[in-house]
Order: sequence, then C-alpha cells, then structure tokens
Amino acid sequence: MHGDSHVAYPKPPPNVRLMKLFALVLTLVTGMAVADAPHPVRVAVLQFGTVNWELDVINHHALDKKYGVDVQVLLLGSKNAVSVALHGGAADIIVTDWIWVSRMRQQNKPFVFFPYSMTVGALYVRPDSGIESLASLEGNTLGIAGGPVDKSWLLLRAYAKKRLGLDLKTSVEPTFAAPPLLNQLMLKGDLPAVLNFWNYGARLEAADMRPLIGVNDLIRGLGIDGQVPLLGWVYNERWADAHQSAVTGFLRASYAAKQLLRDSDAEWERLRPLTKAEDDDTLRALRDGYRAGIPGRFGGAERQAAAQVFEILAREGGAELVGKSTKLSNGTFWTKMTPQMLLP
Repeated sequence: MHGDSHVAYPKPPPNVRLMKLFALVLTLVTGMAVADAPHPVRVAVLQFGTVNWELDVINHHALDKKYGVDVQVLLLGSKNAVSVALHGGAADIIVTDWIWVSRMRQQNKPFVFFPYSMTVGALYVRPDSGIESLASLEGNTLGIAGGPVDKSWLLLRAYAKKRLGLDLKTSVEPTFAAPPLLNQLMLKGDLPAVLNFWNYGARLEAADMRPLIGVNDLIRGLGIDGQVPLLGWVYNERWADAHQSAVTGFLRASYAAKQLLRDSDAEWERLRPLTKAEDDDTLRALRDGYRAGIPGRFGGAERQAAAQVFEILAREGGAELVGKSTKLSNGTFWTKMTPQMLLP
C-alpha cells in the first residue's frame, strides 16, 4: 500500500534568482571599490633633489589621496636614470626642462611639460672678489654648474654679448663642476664667482656671498617679457590622455603642496631635516627661494617667451642642446590645465 511507503523527494533547488541578485550586488560593490581606489602615479626623481620636499608634503598630508591618486616615488641617482625611467615605462612623471621635451617631440616621443618652478639659478660673487658688475668678471675664473651647454651659462653668454659686447666664452676662464663642489670652492676662496642652481645659491647667500645677476634678470635683459619656468612635471601625452583623472589629481596635489609651502612657515620647520639646512638663515633662504618660484600663471604670453628663449639657447648651444630644430616643438606644453586654475 502506498500510504505506508516512504517516498524520498529531491531537495528544492537553490533560489537561482536570489543568487544572481547577490552576485550582481557583489560585482557592483567591488566595482565601486575599484573605482574609488586612488589611481597609482609613479614619480621618478633625483634622490637628493628639492622636488622631494614637495613630494614629502604631499605624502605627509595625504594630498594625493585627497585628489584621488596614490603617488609612488622612485628615487634615482642621476638625471639620465630619471629620463630612462620615463622612457622605459618605469615612471609616469618626472621633473625636467622643456628644452628636453621639445627635443623628444622632434623624435616623435610625445612628452609634455607642465610648470613646476620658476626659480632658476644666479651668478654669485665673493664680497672680497672686487667683481662689482658683469663687465668686471672679465679675466676671472667662473665656476659653472653643469657642462658647456648648461642653459644658465648659455643665457649669461647671450646677455653679455647683447648688453656688453663681451664674449664670456673667451673673456673668463670657465670651470665646470657639480653644484656642491662649486659652493665648497667658493666658500674656501678658490673661486671668485659661480653660476649655480637656486638651492645652492640660497646657501651661498646665507653665507654672505652676493648675487650679481639672476637667470630671470638675464631673460628680461634679452628683451623677453614674462617669466619662463625651466623646470616642470613631464609625462607622456598619450598616457595623460588615457589617464586624465590621474594627471589632474596629481597636479592638484602638487599645487596644494605648493600652497601649503607658500603659506606655512611651520611646514618648513617640519621639512628642515629634509632640506639639510645648516642654520636658520639657510632654511629661510631656501624657503624664500622656493616660494619665489611657485608658478602663478602660465598662458600664451609665457609660452611665447619660452619660444624666444628656445631660439636663443638653440643659437648658443646648437644641436648638442636642442637637437636639429631651431624652433620650439609644437605641443611641448600641456595646456589642458594651468597654474592659475590650481593655485588660489
């Protein structure tokens, strides 16, 4: 009889619709988490460069996360290693000059430049050197940071030719050396004058060495209006187009750090160990030099000024500096944002 027999019914199948709904929710949540995750931006810089100060401020105050990026710093030992990292894809962004960017664009390598700093170097003299003007530099030894095609040296030569009819290439004895060595030689009294980068110049000023003329003064003296930033953030234009939120986030973080360094003396006290400032005067000189170089604007007039500077450098430095072109390459400057959009 069927009434006493035991019938084994199969277990009810799982609720397929519920499982699908759960999977959809999990996918959406995971997708949101990925979308909200900061975009990594790899920045290659010199191990002991001043760019590290700004990057430290970004990291300390989590400014990168605020603007949706994760700045990953790659410290390297030479300018060549930094550019190789960008070329080889190990880095997304570096700091270099727009002369290099223009030269790369000639070679169909689409790098672009966004202003990082207006601060450049200057010519410094010992107070006991007897050098009171550029004309009285004649017959003296001049220490020069970098090599024969250093941009500050080329601009100084162009200025002396135009304003004084003086060929510094033959009227002074140029001595090319690394910036810290030049400072040491000058402070010991072995060099009466040096042309050095701004951060080393700040240390010279703190030690009572006298600035004779700055590179920005040279540019103005050559009849060029507008400040020209020689250093900038440099990246591949194709990468920037594919990762626009990463680029804009990084630049916003950079300029937020600049604003903090512009407005806060306490931030410079925090950075004191990183700057290696030997005393308060040196820290103050480094702080003031950095602040003076924060780009306030960069537009058509500044790009035109850069093109004029390029022509002078091409004439003075030749192919060794600028390559085959005598004109600034089209597209050298990234114009989708401007400093005035980023800095109140």
